[in-house]
Amino acid sequence: MKYIKFGTYTGAENMQIDSDLLEEAVKTRTTMPVFRLYAWSPKCISLGRNQNDGFLHDVHIDVVRRLTGGRALLHDDEITYSCVFPVSYIPEGESVTLSYKYISGILINFFKTLGVELNFGENKRPETSFDYCMLLSTGADVCYNGKKIIGSAQCRKHGYILQHGSILFGYDKELLESLFHEKVQGITTVKEILPELSKEDFVNKFEKFILNL
Repeated sequence: MKYIKFGTYTGAENMQIDSDLLEEAVKTRTTMPVFRLYAWSPKCISLGRNQNDGFLHDVHIDVVRRLTGGRALLHDDEITYSCVFPVSYIPEGESVTLSYKYISGILINFFKTLGVELNFGENKRPETSFDYCMLLSTGADVCYNGKKIIGSAQCRKHGYILQHGSILFGYDKELLESLFHEKVQGITTVKEILPELSKEDFVNKFEKFILNL
């Protein structure tokens, strides 16, 4: 497993790096998965590939569009992960659901090393009125005690998978509700579960974990 050192970038830079990782994998036909963790500065909203942006009114925050699908995310107090896998690397990788669960399972196993048991959410039909991704729950989402903590999205190109997602460290409830015009509920954060764990420690522990896979 290859790991790219943690960095903080603008929304446009982060999406370009993820795109470049996918393109490089396709070009070189790499057989080794790659993982990276990153942060965003300034805070930024990312929209799903085909998501309508009509709900954004007078938003004075950076906005980017992802290669992947899904709904909007506010990237603020979080750690984002991204990875590129050959489809052939994942057992039954042709299945979107099973590949989501395989990759998300790596994150679940990492949280176990922190003493935290996460699991997959219930496969509920999405409420189409929700524009904010973390309010939606599918069988491939990662939850703690029924509350979503990691939201992910995926795209595929020529036998390779790009999956990236938001690991909520904390969140600004007032800001989220003002941006998405929806009541924020049913989510939790690393800060709530592990209040003594800093982002720096989280990143360092993840790096050691991923390099030992």
